[in-house]
Order: sequence, then C-alpha cells, then structure tokens
Amino acid sequence: MTGHIPVLLEEVLTWLAPQPGETCLDATFGGGGYTGAILSCGATVWAIDRDPDAIARGAALAALHPGRLHLIEGGFGDMVVLLAARGVSRLDMVVMDLGVSSYQIDDPARGFSFRDDGPLDMRMARSGPTAADLVASLAEAELADTLFRYGDERLSRRIARAIVAARIAAPITTTRQLADIIRAVVPKDGSGIDPATRSFQALRIRVNDELGQIERALAQAASLLAPGGRLVVVSFHSLEDRLVKQFMIAAAGREAAPSRHDPRGMLARERPEFALLTRRVVTPGDAELARNPRARSGRLRAMQRLEAVA
Repeated sequence: MTGHIPVLLEEVLTWLAPQPGETCLDATFGGGGYTGAILSCGATVWAIDRDPDAIARGAALAALHPGRLHLIEGGFGDMVVLLAARGVSRLDMVVMDLGVSSYQIDDPARGFSFRDDGPLDMRMARSGPTAADLVASLAEAELADTLFRYGDERLSRRIARAIVAARIAAPITTTRQLADIIRAVVPKDGSGIDPATRSFQALRIRVNDELGQIERALAQAASLLAPGGRLVVVSFHSLEDRLVKQFMIAAAGREAAPSRHDPRGMLARERPEFALLTRRVVTPGDAELARNPRARSGRLRAMQRLEAVA
C-alpha cells in the first residue's frame, strides 16, 4: 500500500483501541492505511470505498489476512444497506477518513488536482456527472453559490462570471484550463495557497455530494455501534469538521441547554447514548507534519456508545 500515508494513525488507533476478535468498519478504505493497522491488532475489518481502484488495490491486503478483510464497493453514506446485505448489523468500531486519497490526488487522470494537467473529472466513483459537466451546465448564479458555499471563496461571483465567459468561447475540459481561468481573475495573496484551490475543493465536494454522504454516514455509523463501540472521524476542512463536531456534541447530549424562558427547558433531558472521547479536536503533531505535510489540515474527533442501562 505504497503512495498513501494515513493521517493521525497513532491517534486513530488510540481512540479505536482495536482488540482481537472485534469488528471494525473502515468506511473510507482509500489507501488502506487504517485498515492495515487495525488488522495487525487482530480485528476483523469491513472496508467500504466507492472508488473501484481502491477496492482493487485492497485485494493484496485481503490476501495477507484471510477471512478478516472484507471489501465492499459503494458509498459510505449507504453503509447500513451495504453491511446488511452481508449479514452485518453491529460493529465495535467505525473509522472514517473524509479526505481525498493520495492515490486520487496524485493521478492526473482523476482530475482532482491542478498540479498536473488532466481531464476535469473529480469523481470518487466512476459514474455520474463530472466537474466538467458542472462547469459546462450550471447557471452563473448557481456556480457562484457552489464556489462560495463549498469553497468559502470570497470572489465566487467574479470566478463564475469568468468561467461562463470562457465556456462560451470553448469547452472547459481540463484541470489546467479551469485553473488558468481562475488564476486570471483571482490575485495571489500572502498565504501561498494557489488561487484555484478553493474552487477546486468546492467543485469536488459538489460532484461527490461529500457533505450529504458525511451526514448520512455519521447517523448510520452511530446506529451500528454496539455498546462500548467507538466512532473515530478524521476530517480535513471546516465544513466537514463542523458536521462531525455538531453531530457528536448532540449524540453525547452536550448541546447547550435551552434558555430558562424557553418551555423546552422544563423537559427532562434524556440520558445520552454516547460520550465524547475527545473533548477538543485532535490535530497532527510536529513530527507527523515533518513526515507528511499533507496531514496539516487533519482534525480528529471520537465518541463512544455508552453501555446499556440495566
């Protein structure tokens, strides 16, 4: 499994605490870094990925652990259905890495990065509309809204206007074409971040319905955990981390109490089903960042299902 360095691996293993005989779901198999480490602890792993290339790469790892790694092609937002079809309804652990796999980023043919020219694709699965399809079809206002909502791009209207003007002259079909259009209207700032970065992120999120997948996956993962089961999620930008944080706070009953003037404040609060394992977000340390600069935006949060009350 070369080419992929799992982010916050030591911390993931600390909070998952896998034991021999336990069952884990790696909901975003990717390069298999988490799965390989969990298998080494003696647990059984079910691994989901909607990228058929990732599933194909996983065959070698499965051969090293006969009967303990089960690979499933599909979206992690459908985990309940995917697992139920295989007779699995309870798990001891679920781990999710919400980032794009290094294999996907580093392959120009996948169209996730503008570092090398390639087709403007960005699909994690090999089906559905591509980023080029969105760039060609979205109305200017909707395109601007997409860039602002999913990329936090302040100049989204200016970029959308430039894209619409450019696509009238010629179809926008490659990563370099799109990046150059954006760079022409967005000045560089002192951050060192390429002007096209936020727009590429926004298009990728929309192409893959990433936020919808995350929302569905969080709820389903919680429903699958047995008493004592652990959920660990690693996210890579504020939109993802906000969803994870809000979900875990609510599941652990840590939401702020209603105002004393709110009638809901008179109601008894139900005993929460989960406890937060991480009261604050966990981030990579200096040693990990030196080994893997791509880990710099990693954010880990974890929670555990409480034991049932007798």
